Amino acid sequence: MRADGRLAFGRRVRALRLAAGLSQEHLADKAGLHRTYVSSLERGLRNVGLDNILRLAEALQIPPSTLFEDQG
Repeated sequence: MRADGRLAFGRRVRALRLAAGLSQEHLADKAGLHRTYVSSLERGLRNVGLDNILRLAEALQIPPSTLFEDQG
């Protein structure tokens, strides 16, 4: 994933997290991740792996594909 792809993915995670009414810490807890990981992911600094995509989707109670939908 290129940097612009990471940034777009991070923005999508943030939008979905906020829509769900979750803090970064609460999302991280639900997904079994560290809050700083979620923070860096939302800022496009992480190249997220499949396992963590699945964890995030489950924590947000959405299909994994929703994380990749373009909201342009």
